[in-house]
Amino acid sequence: MNLRIDYSPVTLREKCLEKLRNAIITGYFPSGARLVERTLCEQLGVSRTVVREVIRYLQAEGLVEVLPQKGPIVAVLNWDVASQVYRIRLVLEQSAVADCVRNLTDETAAQIQQALETLRTSYGTPDIAPVLEASSTLYETIFRAGNNHIAWEIVQRLNGRISRLRAMTLTHVDREKTGFERIKAICDAICVQRDEALARQRVAEHIGEAEAIAHALLEQEQK
Repeated sequence: MNLRIDYSPVTLREKCLEKLRNAIITGYFPSGARLVERTLCEQLGVSRTVVREVIRYLQAEGLVEVLPQKGPIVAVLNWDVASQVYRIRLVLEQSAVADCVRNLTDETAAQIQQALETLRTSYGTPDIAPVLEASSTLYETIFRAGNNHIAWEIVQRLNGRISRLRAMTLTHVDREKTGFERIKAICDAICVQRDEALARQRVAEHIGEAEAIAHALLEQEQK
């Protein structure tokens, strides 16, 4: 993975934050890995001031922990943390899809289908980052279509942890259906069947399968 930043109109801090966040989410920096300022400065091609600022942002997102006398490390993602994230997701996403069905218009249905198509296309790339970005955009479209703006703000605060778990589970071989097939089933329940109960059920199936895979992987890591 090339972490060096090409300068652009986007601020240096934002570019650095995106690079380092993706490196953690995709496992380039694994759980518990030390984040040494000098090394990061060399890899990213930025100053220590920028690195320190970015680390503070990632700490607020739950992706980085700062340990006494050890400094910043990649936050350990264990089953206790993951299970809480999945429980919160289940509640918020089931509510969001039900509200989305109730408030659905032809315009918002078209927006969801467009976001779903972007997600489908992203699965054809070797990089997981476009999949995670497209997935987040689709969920944001669903939440906002159901007027769940505050709930989406809560999801955004958890997005770092959610993305780490998605990177682990979306394309895992133990899936009965691919991550895309599960998400498409949710979108079909919203936009085609327009069935609240079915949409909630599809969310439960999707999250339940991902949760089981994450549980097995995280428990194996702790052995």
